[in-house]
Formats: sequence, C-alpha cells, structure tokens
Amino acid sequence: MECDVLVIGCGPAGLSAAGYAARAGYNVLAIDSLAPGGQLLYIDEIENYPGYEKVSGYALAENFEKQATSFGVKIEFWGALDIDKDGNLFKVKTTGEDITAKAVIFATGAAHRHLGCPGEEEYQGKGVSYCATCDGPFFKGKKIAVVGGGDTALTDALYLSKLGSEVHIIHRRNEFRGQKVLQDRVKAKDNIFLHLSCNVERINGDGKGVTSVSLTDGTELEVNAVFIFVGITPNSQLLEDFAEMSGGFVITDNHMRTTVPGLFAAGDVRTTPFRQVVTAAGDGAAAAHAADEYIQNLQ
Repeated sequence: MECDVLVIGCGPAGLSAAGYAARAGYNVLAIDSLAPGGQLLYIDEIENYPGYEKVSGYALAENFEKQATSFGVKIEFWGALDIDKDGNLFKVKTTGEDITAKAVIFATGAAHRHLGCPGEEEYQGKGVSYCATCDGPFFKGKKIAVVGGGDTALTDALYLSKLGSEVHIIHRRNEFRGQKVLQDRVKAKDNIFLHLSCNVERINGDGKGVTSVSLTDGTELEVNAVFIFVGITPNSQLLEDFAEMSGGFVITDNHMRTTVPGLFAAGDVRTTPFRQVVTAAGDGAAAAHAADEYIQNLQ
C-alpha cells in the first residue's frame, strides 16, 4: 500500500497530525493496533482541554477520529513491525499490509508504569490516576495519596496539596530521588505527610471509588484518590537503531523532526517537558506542517 504520509499511532498526537496532513491535500494513512484514542480511552473525564467544560476521554477520542476521517484520513487497525528507508521512501511492515510512504509521523505515545497491586486496574479512572493536572481538581478538599519519589511525584504532590485536604506521599525507599529543593518544599507543607520505606500493597474501594490504601508496613490510609508517578515507558521500540533517542524517548527539534529526514515524532513518545492531551495535539499539528515542507522539498 502506498501513501504520502503514514501516521503510526492514533492517539491525540497521531490523529491531529493525520487530520492536518489530510487537509493539506495528502493521501494519509493512520495505523494503530488498538482503538483510536490512545490514553484518552483510560480517562474518565477531562476538564482542561480547550473548548470543553467537561468531556469524557472516550468522547474526545471519538471526536478526534471523526474529524480526521472527515478530512479523508484512512485508519487501519494494524501494528507496525519494522521500519526502513530506501532512498526517499519509507518501507513499513505491519500486521496488515506493507506500506510505502514519503513521510512518517511516529506518535505511539507512552505507557504509565503501574504498581501491579490489587485494586489498581479496578479503580483506574475512579480514583486511581497517573496525571495530577488532569484529575487533581476532581478531588478538592479530599485526602490524596501520591506514590513515587522522583521529581514528578514531588512536583505533583505540591500541586495536589493546594487542592486536597491531605496529601500522603508513599515511597519505597527511605529517601526521595527528586531534587533537594522539591524535597524541602514538600517537607515544609503542613498538609503533606511522608510514608517512606514502604509501598502500596492494595488499593481499596467501594466499587464506585477509592476509599483507602493498604501499605506494606501494615498502615491503612483513608484516601479518596491515588496518584501514581513511578515513571512512564515510551512505546518507541520500533525506532531502536533507526532514530536517535534519549532514555527511550525519540529526540526531535521544535518542528518534530527526528534525526532521520522525513521521520517525525509527536506526543508522549518524544522528548518533551510536558505531556498533556493539548500538547500532544499541538505536536501533531507541528509534525504535519513539517512533513508538508519536507515532501514539497522532495519534488
């Protein structure tokens, strides 16, 4: 199968990129081994995406997909298996057909690392979250647990302390890995409580939401939400030994260009200081614009 622009990944970055590229007049194919939407499908409610007071992740994903296909984007539920470049053309093997493209936009996202404890999956979207800015405002005045000890965990614990009545930081080590300035700020907050050298054994709930967490030191904390910040894993395996990466994240410039001409990366899979739905969509638009310039220069 031939196309002008191949988009790998159908989350906010991928569908945004596909839509922009199609509107520019290109033949665009977007592929994903799962349903379009990416991480959106795991978010119960979003209230910080421009233009929406509140919207479910599923509904927003559906809108992204409808808009992209209305511009002429073709979506296939294929997984990408291998990528190579022959001259000015990319050759991508998939679980469906093999694809030839002039430009490729890589937008496969990243997966939040999970604790793997009982209750985590059951209460995801019902009190278990991996994004403080996304879900923190839903728990104003509530008791909140934060799991992790790096910069993200400490920064988001400080953010959540402005919203919740109590914030309990749970970390498996006896000291934090985050910057000392962040540690000092956390320790200075009256409503932040530390639980070191222990981990979450179980997340408990009443079927509707989180009610408490059981810790490995025998403590049971009454909380209404558990925010987990133990790292993310970029879905970048396809580009190993193909494009330059840092810590598994694809390195790009401000135009989403990778070290391989004609290959662009957008969204959570690339090196970026902030990962949100709105920034992913913006990345996609920028990648499509850069892909347009690249293809024009080929002619």
